[in-house]
Amino acid sequence: MLVDLSGKTALVTGSTQGIGAAIAAGLARAGARVAVNGRTAESVDKAVDRLTQEHPGVPFLRAPGDISTDQGLAQVFDAVPQADILVNNLGVFGTEPALEISDDEWRRYFEVNVLTAVRMIRHYLPGMKDGSWGRVLNIASDSALVTPAEMIHYGMSKTALLAVSRGFAKEAAGSGVTVNSVIAGPTHTGGVEDFVYDLVDRSLPWDEAQREFMIKHRPQSLLQRLIEPEEIANMVVYLSSPLASATTGGAVRVDGGYVDSIVP
Repeated sequence: MLVDLSGKTALVTGSTQGIGAAIAAGLARAGARVAVNGRTAESVDKAVDRLTQEHPGVPFLRAPGDISTDQGLAQVFDAVPQADILVNNLGVFGTEPALEISDDEWRRYFEVNVLTAVRMIRHYLPGMKDGSWGRVLNIASDSALVTPAEMIHYGMSKTALLAVSRGFAKEAAGSGVTVNSVIAGPTHTGGVEDFVYDLVDRSLPWDEAQREFMIKHRPQSLLQRLIEPEEIANMVVYLSSPLASATTGGAVRVDGGYVDSIVP
């Protein structure tokens, strides 16, 4: 299948590293003008320099700003007034015993993982509807469906994101704009490496640590390994394309078979 996003402008939040950076690269390779977002101008410049080296000839836009703040949102909106493709990838995660999660942490996870996506959609969706074309993708997690005991505040936020996606898909009904969630399974990123070592012996080499983590903490994975960020990006690029015009209001899984369900 040929995915051609020429002439489209995409904004990927939290895209200076990990899954976000892989998504930015994938969309750019498909022809989109991709805006890279991170909290600071320095982090965005560093990411764009790296992406440009890895993908010569592919232009990237810069959209620095901490979108969990009003000031950061305004910075991003100024840098990218309109977008054809919005990928809400920004998120925080971490382990915490259930009874020790403070009110402030509950609020922080909701505000960063859910409310930032709502605010971004609220800004960009009207322009997409006016142009009769657009793609909104919210990066969710297997934790939305299989709440992890070690981070239920994170699971809660990702479950809420599924509802946000479904609701805004209804708002966009009949407009040519699609809104979907992407349920990412356990994925190999720098942050996840730290998370894995929080749960297994830190003296283990990475390959052994990953294997022990999957066996002990994610045994239901049918892939039996961590997913690579590019594998998540491949699904996002497809869903961002005209080829996915009939897929909306859905929660599409790239979870390595982690969620034990025959229903997508």
